[in-house]
Amino acid sequence: MASPLSAPLLLLAFLVVTSAATTKQGQRLLGGLQEANVQEEGVQRAVDFAISEYNKGSNDAYHSRAIQVVRARKQIVAGINYYLDVIIGRTTCTKSQPNLTDCPFHEEPHMMRKTLCTFQIYTVPWLGTHSLTKSSCKNA
Repeated sequence: MASPLSAPLLLLAFLVVTSAATTKQGQRLLGGLQEANVQEEGVQRAVDFAISEYNKGSNDAYHSRAIQVVRARKQIVAGINYYLDVIIGRTTCTKSQPNLTDCPFHEEPHMMRKTLCTFQIYTVPWLGTHSLTKSSCKNA
């Protein structure tokens, strides 16, 4: 049979762990969303993966690439969830061309297309896996 002090001690232990898992800035718990630096390697990989998946699913004859990462957030779970808001633009490179990195954006108004996309990417870095969990896009 449990002693009369076990419930209060369990509660006290929970409160100590919970308070130790918060940050001084925003009082966030572990597993909570936090802002991420756009220059961070993990964010860059998530953006590249999201754009690659966007291009695979697009019926456009031209590749698109990121113009600007508007916001990046991450959540540490049994891996990392990245929540990205990205403005993407249509390039002059067709999908049959391999090198997208240096591809310029269309400048003619009738060919130019900017889109604001929200992506959720789940990655497990130690396994090298990425998956696109959610995405939605609208004209920017």
